[in-house]
Amino acid sequence: RRVRRSADRGGRTVAMADMGRLSGEDSRFCVVLGAQWGDEGKGKLVDILAQDVQLCARFNGGANAGHTLYVDGKKYAFHLLPCGMINRSCKNLIGNGVVVHVPTLMKELDALKEFDHRAVERVFISTRAHILFDSHQIIDGILEAEQGTNSIGTTKRGIGPCYSAKAIRNGLRFGDLLHFDEFERRLRELIAWSQKRFCDPRQKDTPQQTELRKALKNYDTQYAFDPENRAKGGVVGIEAEIARYKEYAKILRAQIVDSVTLIHEDISRGYKVLVEGANAALLDIDFGTYPFVTSSNTTVGGVCTGLGVPPQKIDTVIGVVKAYTTRVGHGPFPTELQNEMQTLEDHVEEYIGPEVTMTRTGHASGPYVLKAGQKIRVGEMLQEVGHEYGTTTGRRRRCGWLDIALVKYSALVNGFDSINITKLDVLTGLKTIRIAISYRNKQMTEVRLPRGYFPSHLEDLKEVVCEYETLEGWSEDISRCTSWEQLPTNAKKYVMRIQELLDIPVSWVGVGPERESMLKVNIPSRMGSPLMMIPPLPKA
Repeated sequence: RRVRRSADRGGRTVAMADMGRLSGEDSRFCVVLGAQWGDEGKGKLVDILAQDVQLCARFNGGANAGHTLYVDGKKYAFHLLPCGMINRSCKNLIGNGVVVHVPTLMKELDALKEFDHRAVERVFISTRAHILFDSHQIIDGILEAEQGTNSIGTTKRGIGPCYSAKAIRNGLRFGDLLHFDEFERRLRELIAWSQKRFCDPRQKDTPQQTELRKALKNYDTQYAFDPENRAKGGVVGIEAEIARYKEYAKILRAQIVDSVTLIHEDISRGYKVLVEGANAALLDIDFGTYPFVTSSNTTVGGVCTGLGVPPQKIDTVIGVVKAYTTRVGHGPFPTELQNEMQTLEDHVEEYIGPEVTMTRTGHASGPYVLKAGQKIRVGEMLQEVGHEYGTTTGRRRRCGWLDIALVKYSALVNGFDSINITKLDVLTGLKTIRIAISYRNKQMTEVRLPRGYFPSHLEDLKEVVCEYETLEGWSEDISRCTSWEQLPTNAKKYVMRIQELLDIPVSWVGVGPERESMLKVNIPSRMGSPLMMIPPLPKA
């Protein structure tokens, strides 16, 4: 139970003794959420905190999320499983707010067999969680192609259609698998409903849509996923789909549970609970850059509805903030430097760091090389050095400067107790680094928009211009640092300036992909101090 909320600071100094709760290490119920557009690196902090918890849970989204973890030099990519699977003594819960593509789940469990041959026994799935079928993925592809230039850039993993089925109440839940005769009847009805509404050809169909409609009509999902080789999963025919799920029901029967009872029993036992969010605040269906959002609530309110816990049970909320800003897909991006196709003009800066050569398989320009004294395009550097390619989609992420106005809005919605800054090492070598500290409107650039304000309409967001602050960069390679004290002075100043601008303590800083690269931070700070305010406008 919370003794002191960091949001109620009143100018008090944040006690060093409270940092254990703020960092999540001493929290009884800790929530880790993305504070930007996703891909912040939430999985690494969750992995660290999961080493000392008894239950790790997911509350939203589906296989459109992607967590990449490196443990003992081995890479693990999770799309559905909670990161607590890497702790052999941790239970893992997929909550009622998640939509689950069972073949993907089974594939991830199979990949863990070498690590833990009894991994399936440590994952529990809510009876109320909805099942995402291959038909949802086909429909997603049809609808996305139908949008044309208005495409929202979905991952085509079927997330939206599955949540739609949940909303119109023709979806199937994991509890239905425990009553298989009823499950079979309702699955046949769902597929027939999908075929009736999406199989008929339309005059403006693209060739891709035509093929997807044919695949859905025949329920040939092998062909839909991989027309040439049929090597990316799927089934041929409804009977094969039913047989597949009958087998899944046998394997997972003991793991399908009443999740509300499970989580509350664990809380009452005094177990430490860790909750990881999928996607991030600006992709929330209510608070994100609609319609370029996901189909679930990704913010802290979704924890309560996606797991069945009341707000007062939540002890700590940590916001994960990348040291710069990225997003995948379409939509306005105020601090954008470089896009997915690398066609923007970009910001040019001098590189002062160590020499770097990175292979880029199939890239027209060959390896990516950085040398001291070289003039570089910053957005392109962030993409290449930061390996900014989606875990789930493989698409190159759009990159830009850190946007404090955006993160402040995210903090208002989520009530972050502390911040985890990730990928600070990617900024190494930039002679100067910019931070967007506030928004202005293009028509009235002399007036700052209110702190924490983020436009709800895309047309208003397009009218935003950023006010930037420039900080000195650092030349030292920080990827081998193992403590906060080892960081160069300018790297520390960058982190401390973020803390000042947000008025939220920074509890962790990430400087590399390994678990050991996440540095614990204890920066005594007087929250609410005038030192932490954005500098005033200059007098005319």
